[in-house]
Amino acid sequence: RVTDNDGRCLPLLAPGQAKASTYKLRFETAAYWQGLGHTSFYPYVEVVFTIVDPAQKLHVPLLISPYSYTTYRGS
Repeated sequence: RVTDNDGRCLPLLAPGQAKASTYKLRFETAAYWQGLGHTSFYPYVEVVFTIVDPAQKLHVPLLISPYSYTTYRGS
């Protein structure tokens, strides 16, 4: 998927499609930074997380700069 102007994308899974499991999101960050005229230390970022309760709404933010990133469990 590609993020919108707010840096968000539509839900990755349809309602009821999530299962209790471990998932991985891969963000292709190098192309993003190259598009802005920057180089990036991290060509991509992978975020691995576990869904325990599939009925719970999850938000997985990724905050990036050309030389660092952080993520957390949002709601």
